[in-house]
Amino acid sequence: MQALTRPIWPHPEKAGVVQVIDQRLLPHTLKILDLHSVEDAIEAIYTLTVRGAPLIGASAAWGMYLAACTAPGGRISNEWMEESCEKIKAARPTAVNLAWAADLLMERVRHLPEDETRISAMYAAAATITDAEAERCRFIGEYGLPLIRKIAEEKNGKPVNILTHCNAGWLACVEYGTATAPVYAAHREGIAVHVWVDETRPLNQGSRLTAWELGQAGVEHTIIADNTGGHLMQQGMVDMVIVGTDRTTYTGDVANKIGTYLKALAAKDNGVPFYVALPSSTIDWTLEKGREIPIETRNPDEVRYVQGKDDAGETRRVLVPPENSPAMDFAFDVTPARLVTGLITEKGVCPATKEGIAALFPLGKAGE
Repeated sequence: MQALTRPIWPHPEKAGVVQVIDQRLLPHTLKILDLHSVEDAIEAIYTLTVRGAPLIGASAAWGMYLAACTAPGGRISNEWMEESCEKIKAARPTAVNLAWAADLLMERVRHLPEDETRISAMYAAAATITDAEAERCRFIGEYGLPLIRKIAEEKNGKPVNILTHCNAGWLACVEYGTATAPVYAAHREGIAVHVWVDETRPLNQGSRLTAWELGQAGVEHTIIADNTGGHLMQQGMVDMVIVGTDRTTYTGDVANKIGTYLKALAAKDNGVPFYVALPSSTIDWTLEKGREIPIETRNPDEVRYVQGKDDAGETRRVLVPPENSPAMDFAFDVTPARLVTGLITEKGVCPATKEGIAALFPLGKAGE
């Protein structure tokens, strides 16, 4: 059952093994992969076997545990752990949770004896980070729920239409999700909600993953082409937008899946509230401006090819453009804070400003 509610967990029977859902194959195939080494964890992060900022952080933590388990000669030295930490951090550049979690575990291990004590310490720390991210997402749902409830009351119980982009659900966030946490909370309370699910090119993480999640939970939803959102807003068919984020500056600029900026512009032009849901672990306390956020560029084949199930039930990957046409694959864009109605965090909802964020997190670090 745990495999169907969390995307990562330690193997229940084999020490030194971590299991993950292979998100590349969803929604048509649910496959569990075993990770045996830090190299396995890094590959899972880079290839999007696991993805989403909070999950990437948890994966980095479990990667540090696997590094301790597989140290050469059984000597779990600082040099080995630091080398593993740096390799993990290099796997993907945009999501700040990756470096945050890896560095946190490195600090935990640095002064411990270079023996098996480090294995148990890394296990405990990884489990703590994973559970803490899930708890943060649960609170995001609690604090986001009143926003949906208010709209439902204004609509006299008619469905609240929420547009989201990419996948910021439990697959990306250990449990509950960020953008989806308020949706699930409203659904559990009996509030009628309907989600417009952007397909989210180039990898269709909305139509593949978010739609699968919402369907599993019994939440009403409709998949739309990425460019449909503006039209729906013009027609009064969107009551609010809720998206996630992979890195947010301490002044409120938001990096999220490519295409989020365009949704924010359309929302602003049509007076539609645009919320960003995030745990504090996704805030970069060192960056002031969104333009400073590193934007990942990936293999152009993610743009050129699409994957799906054919009429015979076989999963296939097919080329869409002319074979020799060049392509570019930017994974994220930055939405300026001025376009964000508010940030939904585990400590409450705040303006997307330096002052608003500092009011909830005066110590300037995750969870505090």
